[in-house]
Amino acid sequence: MRRVLKYAVGAAGLALLLGACASDDDGDNGTTSDNGAASDLSVGLAFDIGGRGDRSFNDAAAAGLERARDELGVDFQELSPNPDGSNRGELLRELADAGREPIFGIGYAFIEDMDTAAGEYPDVQFIRIDGIPSDHDNVAVMTFADHEGSFLMGVAAALKTESGQVGIIGGNEGAVINAFAAGFKQGVEAVDPSIEIADQRLAAGEDASGFRDAAGARVAAEAMYDRGIDVIYTPAGDSNVGTFQAAADAGKWAIGTDSDQYETVGDPELQEVILTSMLKRVDVAVFDSIAAFADGEDIVSHAYDLSDDGVGYTTSGGFIDDIVDELDDYKQRIVDGEIEVSPTE
Repeated sequence: MRRVLKYAVGAAGLALLLGACASDDDGDNGTTSDNGAASDLSVGLAFDIGGRGDRSFNDAAAAGLERARDELGVDFQELSPNPDGSNRGELLRELADAGREPIFGIGYAFIEDMDTAAGEYPDVQFIRIDGIPSDHDNVAVMTFADHEGSFLMGVAAALKTESGQVGIIGGNEGAVINAFAAGFKQGVEAVDPSIEIADQRLAAGEDASGFRDAAGARVAAEAMYDRGIDVIYTPAGDSNVGTFQAAADAGKWAIGTDSDQYETVGDPELQEVILTSMLKRVDVAVFDSIAAFADGEDIVSHAYDLSDDGVGYTTSGGFIDDIVDELDDYKQRIVDGEIEVSPTE
């Protein structure tokens, strides 16, 4: 039987590591950015904690905005929440009062605030990335089969481990990251049930502080590598860089999430340890929603999965070129329904 080793929640550090940022800090970690393309459409977007520059989830959304600016000529305004995310509702109202539409909220943590704002602004189209369906007609929710993409990351880890030990460092114990972990573990087990899997989270419950705790991720990863683990999957947003740093120090592998982190990490030494990344095409969801709105179409909720490449994996760096055929075989078996991946353990 597979052995899954679970460890206590890691201590949350205070490392807010932002990459190149097109926003200006207003003093409370709320940021705004206006881009002056001439267009009748003026989009609003409120990031998740960490904002633009996290090289992961938020930056995927930013890429969708930038594509809409470049290809559709739209203007947009982006805002970032304060460190604890307590002003999410204020950001949505600020964007609505500024006449922005559609308005995006990036992350499931916008569920309550967006539904409240949607009730206050019934004529404004809101779009949430992740989270449960909304009862409001003016809220569309774009979700992703994180567990399916993570299954392929588990397959990659199992095929690449030499020690027979792999790990996962998640941002928290919430439903979304639990789905990442569940898929990853099922992928590992599909290849070799004897591989040991360590599972550590950087924050308890739905606490979002673990997504901006690079110091905590580094400590957790160092401990795993010291125990002999040689591949770590890290769905932890801005904290992922801490795992990459520990991997570089140990000369072992890490697997990124959401964006192609080989391309976004910005450090050649860290690139060399990013085996692959689980792509979550938030950029596509943002761009497609804006394009549909610009064409006067109704914006409807959509669930992205492997069948429409809404989730997937990257090959940057060439480190998994030798196992691409096996990964694609597992992908097709999932798409065909031969393998059913559960979002829960």
